[in-house]
Amino acid sequence: MPLTMVKPGEENQIKRVGGKAETRRFLETLGFVAGGNVTVVSETHGNLIVNVKDSRVAISREMANKIMV
Repeated sequence: MPLTMVKPGEENQIKRVGGKAETRRFLETLGFVAGGNVTVVSETHGNLIVNVKDSRVAISREMANKIMV
């Protein structure tokens, strides 16, 4: 399921990162790689704040929909 469907506070493992090559590369530089753990901290108007690789990152709903957990 996409990251946008995860409830805040749940830790999930990233299964795959979709989208165009440029989008995948951008998300990988932020730490969104297959096998990594991600936790949703909060959700505001569809945009997410997540913990990934000991960092807190804000991503848009469109980006979050490309991350499958």
